[in-house]
Amino acid sequence: MATIDGEVAPGFEPVREAFIKNFTQHGDIGAAVCVYQHGRPVVDLWGGVADPETGRPWTRDTLQLVYSATKGATATAVHMLAERGMLDLDAPVAKYWPEFAANGKADIPVRWLLSHQAGLVALDQPLPLTEALAWDPMATALAAQRPLWAPGTAHGYHGRTWGWLVGEVIRRVSGRSPGRFFDDEIASPLALDFFIGLPASERGRVSRMVYRPPAVDLTTVPAGSLPEELREQVAAWRDPNSFGNRAFAVTDPAGIDFDSPEVQAAELPSSNGIGTARAVARMYAALIGEVDGVRLLAPETLASATAEQASGQDQVMLIPSRFSTGYMLPTGSSPMTGPNVFGHTGRGGSLGFADPDHAIAFGYVMNHIISGADDARAASLTEAVRKSLA
Repeated sequence: MATIDGEVAPGFEPVREAFIKNFTQHGDIGAAVCVYQHGRPVVDLWGGVADPETGRPWTRDTLQLVYSATKGATATAVHMLAERGMLDLDAPVAKYWPEFAANGKADIPVRWLLSHQAGLVALDQPLPLTEALAWDPMATALAAQRPLWAPGTAHGYHGRTWGWLVGEVIRRVSGRSPGRFFDDEIASPLALDFFIGLPASERGRVSRMVYRPPAVDLTTVPAGSLPEELREQVAAWRDPNSFGNRAFAVTDPAGIDFDSPEVQAAELPSSNGIGTARAVARMYAALIGEVDGVRLLAPETLASATAEQASGQDQVMLIPSRFSTGYMLPTGSSPMTGPNVFGHTGRGGSLGFADPDHAIAFGYVMNHIISGADDARAASLTEAVRKSLA
């Protein structure tokens, strides 16, 4: 049985029970969950093992890479720039990044980058990983890239490219890299333990990830044996030229070791944010209200930032998805707590979101990366939050 530490306010005991069950029934190895309500923490729990190779325990300040949950932090930075009048989300990207106008992209507005409508999910020629981590070569390649569908006519999850696209706009407008802007304007004022570009001094606090593949590899199942609703998606997984495969193969090699010091030290604003569940929840709490005197966005800015921009069949994931200007919005299968929630999931289970209707902010991070539909951990925690609010 994993050792569980932390605190839970009266009424939120179901979250502790669900967190324990995640270890005993749902495969957690090391994890943390935090819930804020009305700007104050009501759940702050952690437990398990941070590094299964050494047995290092998960402690209060263990850091975890959260994959695409990073996008919520990066989107917040963009909206802060917009609120300050430094960035017009409806202006062409090329206003701020002139090279981006190449190959028919002169009229793509910044908003379409954030809402996955630009058609720039992949590169015709993937870049060596070292060049992608260096930033400028990837920004140059994306500026020259042709859209893979007519921008604005469809949406599809820009899993990797989103970070360089949005991050380069942040860099051009603010004069700072996205990681530096986040640290200066969001992490430091809120005292967040969260980094986009990990300092070497923090490396020893980061957990080591463990990967579990799906229980059944559907790509090995004969097409005729698949349920009808899965056939299109599985066919895309089998096709190396599908948007879904190309979107995560923009580097050479396509596979990225997110445990490596080089990858963690680079700035990948779509996918390598590293922090605590407490930091994730605290950031979202400061989006919907004040946290120790800090509010990140004015209510009218937040309303615009979280309004739906794209919905329906996702051209990359081939399932229904919904996006605002940078945040994920709930669908029928989302592990969130209400219809007006906004936030972002990350590969393998991490999740951060805010629920303004209940003044709730939530963060969950873990080192057991579980692929497929058999991951019940985030959903069980958010269901426990709902039960606590009833």
